[in-house]
Amino acid sequence: MSNAETLCALGYQARKEDRLDAAKQLFAEAVELCRAAADQALLARSLTGLGQIERDLKNNIQALRHYQEAASIQRSLRDPLRLAHTIRHIGDILRNLGSVEQAIPCYEEALTIYREHNETSRLDLANAIRGLALLRGDHGETEQAMSLWQEARGLYNSVNVQPGVDESDAQIKRLAAHRD
Repeated sequence: MSNAETLCALGYQARKEDRLDAAKQLFAEAVELCRAAADQALLARSLTGLGQIERDLKNNIQALRHYQEAASIQRSLRDPLRLAHTIRHIGDILRNLGSVEQAIPCYEEALTIYREHNETSRLDLANAIRGLALLRGDHGETEQAMSLWQEARGLYNSVNVQPGVDESDAQIKRLAAHRD
């Protein structure tokens, strides 16, 4: 395990322990080491870790920059599932910032990649569908949102993620009430 890998592992441990400032410092150090060593795959992972910490700290603009840089690197590495995961997070951040038109293609690209790969986890797929369903529902695309929520619900149910099932049920009920 390289020093940057150790820093990332320590960063994730610090995040788990809710020591976000320490985690941020650890991921930032890992990013710098990876830049110096030109380790692109580990740099992308370090950037996504740093991006997650920035999201945890409610620094969405900084988080977006880190995730965007990571996605750019991942495109050159041809690691489609990591790319899909990263661009889904970009979509989540953009959605939270109210940048709907920019978020939609992120979710659509992530879903396309996830659906093309059999090794995609059902939870990753469900989470990507959830983000797009939220966008569609918030912008009056009721039928499309309901369809997405139904698919997400089935996936959440299949992996026993009850909060996802509950949210899906509530969203479907809300959308059905607006449709009538």
